[in-house]
This record gives sequence, structure tokens and C-alpha cells, in this order.
Amino acid sequence: MTMRRFITPILRLIAKTFFRRIEIVGWEKVPRGPVIFAANHPNGLIDPLFLLCFVPRPVSFLAKAPLFKMPLIGWFARGIDSIPVYRTQDNYSTSQNREMFSAARALLVRGGAIALFPEGTTHSEPQLKELKTGAARIALGCSAEECPDIVIVPTAVFYTAKHSFRSDALLYFGAGVDVAPTVVDENGEPPRDAVAALTDRVESALATLTLQADSREALDLIGRAERIMSLGRSDLPEQLEMRRRFIAGYTRLRERDPQRLAQLQSRFERFEAELGDANLQPETLPRPSVRGSIRTIAMLLITFPLAIIGAIAHYPTYRLIRVLSRFTRGQELVATTKAVGGLALYPLTYIVYGSLVAWRFGIAYGVLTALVLPFLGYIAMRFFEQLDDVIGRTRALTWRIARRSAFERLMRTRGALRDEIVALAEEMGV
Repeated sequence: MTMRRFITPILRLIAKTFFRRIEIVGWEKVPRGPVIFAANHPNGLIDPLFLLCFVPRPVSFLAKAPLFKMPLIGWFARGIDSIPVYRTQDNYSTSQNREMFSAARALLVRGGAIALFPEGTTHSEPQLKELKTGAARIALGCSAEECPDIVIVPTAVFYTAKHSFRSDALLYFGAGVDVAPTVVDENGEPPRDAVAALTDRVESALATLTLQADSREALDLIGRAERIMSLGRSDLPEQLEMRRRFIAGYTRLRERDPQRLAQLQSRFERFEAELGDANLQPETLPRPSVRGSIRTIAMLLITFPLAIIGAIAHYPTYRLIRVLSRFTRGQELVATTKAVGGLALYPLTYIVYGSLVAWRFGIAYGVLTALVLPFLGYIAMRFFEQLDDVIGRTRALTWRIARRSAFERLMRTRGALRDEIVALAEEMGV
């Protein structure tokens, strides 16, 4: 518990640095009694980090046993009271899981909370994997007398670009799934039909919260539509709901009028090609605010010297982490590599710089350098984000002035595509 209180604020700060925007929805649905959070698993170790930081109560995890043997991750997993799960694909005997079920149920009887990922593995598939039965077996295996109010809370984690630094993330708690008491055998195992029925209920509840499609092509088209609609500025729950509606409309349109769908895809591709030729982004097309741009430029001028120092100091480590992430297998582990790499390498960077300054100018200056560098890094990060935004809007403004007819044509094309998307949504009843 002491380690949890110490490490959680640090990890929350790291999460808020890695992600530009974090939103939490449905936290009021989380009960105070024994609860199991059943979450989707799209983004490696970032998913449990997210739950650890932003679930509104202390939570322990079920984690695969090999993680406990890793030097840093194993120490961390034990420090937050995680419970090992023994899987055949990890060369363990599943008979060892009796201890896991016993420990999990004991924690719930004490009124605690457990988080698990019932898909069993992280992945980048467009749909949920078939859920494992662990959550249902743990919940139904608890004694009705000792744990009568246990609830399984479906929990969705949604990332706008899960592998990208400074993207957005949403944690979405659904309505709890009640657990009807049942009779267990001498080993504490509930009936298989009760386990299957509860697992199906959890899967249905989780499916209503997550973004699912029947193909990657569908998700790709939805991503294009989202950019054209400029949804990146809306609330994340609204983005998620709009993506669900796009997917529903895509599926119905593919069934009813595939030729119209092909034409829409072609129009998206032509519009994106025109934007690429102009070196513009969809979100920069709306008419820029001169007053807002002036304010941003003034702030950039003020922070420029500090941002340059921060950028120079952090750039070698930043590049090293990016190189390491390229060797990661699968998109679902890219963010994990970046986060773990940053957690390990940036403190080392500050120690190295602090040591060099201490050797040259004295210990006091070395300590001060190590303490100030993280703040300079944050200033540099925000500086270049705002600079990128100003450059994009300036480029759009330049096009608007120098090539007014071409700019207006892009605006009309974008508006026509938006109208087409809205019309399709109305026709398809989504």
C-alpha cells in the first residue's frame, strides 16, 4: 500500500504527459463494495497503468505470471498487490491457478477491487476477442454469505491513436453486471453453465462500450471521416459515439449500396490527396482566429529560450526511445515501449546532466539542474505543439490569401463530404 501511494501520483503525471487529453466517464457507476473491473486490452501495459491511475479506488490486477520475473515490471507488479495468472502458453500448469482464484476471492471478500483483461492478451484486432471465463469464475466462486453485493463493471479504454505520444485517451465505466449467487463444488468452482451465462453478459456489456468493426478497412474509413468532420476537438465520449455511428452506417451501406460506399471512399482519397499536395491538414481548414494566433505567437516568443534549452537536453533521449519503439512487435506494444523507455531513460538523463554540472560547477548547481530539466522538457513539448499548430494555421491562411479559389474549393469539398456523411447517417438510421 505504501508503494501504491508513492508510485500512483508519479504514474498519473507520466500518463498526463504521454497523453494530451484524458477523460473519464461513468466513475459514479463504480460501487464501493467488492468489484471486478473487466476491461478491453488494446494497448499493452498502458492499459493497466491507465486503470491504476484513474480508477476511483485502489485496484489490484490479475497479470500473467511471466511479468513477475521481469526485473522492473515484476517489482512493480508485486508492489501493487497483483495476482499472477498461470497460462499454458507461458509453459505453466493451470493447476497453479487455484492459488490465484483463492487470493482473488479473498481480496473481494475484504471489499477490495480487482481489474482484469478477459480477452486474455493485448491485441490490435478490430473486434473484441472471445472473453475468458476468469471474471465469472472468480465472481461466482465467492460465497453469497461473505460477498453478496459483488459486481462486475465493464470498463472500456479508448485511444484516438494508441501508439502516438500526445494523443488522447478515454476511460469509460459501464453499468455494473450483477452476480446472482450460485452453489460451488468442493473445489470452490461454480457450475459451467452459470459461468458461461455470466461471461456472455459481461461480453455484451463490454461490446456496447468499445469501438468494434468487422474489418480494418472499416476503421480506416472511419478515421478519414473523423478527420474531415474535425472530431478531434470534440469531447472523447462524443468522438467514440460518432465512430460507433460511422461503423454502423458503414456496415449498412456496404450491405445495401456497395457502389455508393466505393464512391465515397474514392472521394475521401481524392480530398486527402489534394490536402497532401497543399501540405494542409483538415483541422486547419476552418478560418483561423487572428486574435488567438497572436496570443499564441506571443507566448512562443516568451518561452522560446527555455524551450530551446529543454529541447536540446531532451532530444538525444527522445530519439533513442523512438528508435527502440521501431523494434517493437505490434502496434499494441509501441506505447508500452515508449512509456517504459521514458520512465527509465529520462531520469537517467537528468542524473547524467546533473552529474556533469556538479563536476564542473558544484553539487548545488548539479542538483538544481537535475530538478529543473523536467520542467524545461515540458515547456519544450508544449512550445513545439503550439508552434506546429501555428505553422499549420499560417499555411492555411497563406493558401486562403494567395490561392483563394483553391482554398474555397477545398472548403466546399470538405463541406460536401460532411453533408454526405450526415445524409448517410440519417438514411441508415444511425
